[in-house]
Amino acid sequence: MNIVVIIPAFNEENAVGKVVAEIPKHLVDEVIVVNNNSTDQTSKAAKEEGATVLLEATKGYGIACLKGINYLIKERKKPTDIVVFLDADYSDYPEQMIEMVKPIQEDKADMVIGSRALGRKEGGSMTIPQVFGNWLATSLMKWFYGAKFTDLGPFRAIRYSSLLALDMQDKTFGWTVEMQVKALKQKLRCEEMPVDYRNRIGFSKISGTVKGTIMAGYKIITAIFKYL
Repeated sequence: MNIVVIIPAFNEENAVGKVVAEIPKHLVDEVIVVNNNSTDQTSKAAKEEGATVLLEATKGYGIACLKGINYLIKERKKPTDIVVFLDADYSDYPEQMIEMVKPIQEDKADMVIGSRALGRKEGGSMTIPQVFGNWLATSLMKWFYGAKFTDLGPFRAIRYSSLLALDMQDKTFGWTVEMQVKALKQKLRCEEMPVDYRNRIGFSKISGTVKGTIMAGYKIITAIFKYL
């Protein structure tokens, strides 16, 4: 199966190259790094490791992911079977995608969420607001949608045809929740896979600021209720 990785990146020159380098090359057909209006050498670092680099001038996690999807639809010449989303900050372990895509390859799942709650976390890798926000969001999804998710982890794999059917729209922090809620509503076969998590390289633009934390929390909660 042709597997493509999409990595949204904003000012991650010190980390994105490490992420791309550690992606299992025998498994993945193409790595796409979406430079989300970075002011540093993110593009250069990604290209040096062989990634396809796209430029997206409008900031937003969701809009960067949508840029990558649009490339798959309009520009990629080869077929795509599975799409993996991965952060550019080196907090995830790229080699774990080997296990994450297996349920899709074996036709046992349509989407696999990497759960940090089920895996091993390095001390300090997730802030208290992050841990609480994940608990609150997954609890609301359980109460209102009957979901059994334990995390909104950005490290995830999804069947390409299923991804297109979700018709993703969110342009900022509600992206992960929108995907999970829509997957539930469309009755996709969803699984969680324990993934490990370490302290990121550099400073978080979301959880590292009060404004970013509040905005992310607001978008996540509103996304949950939007699709009821």
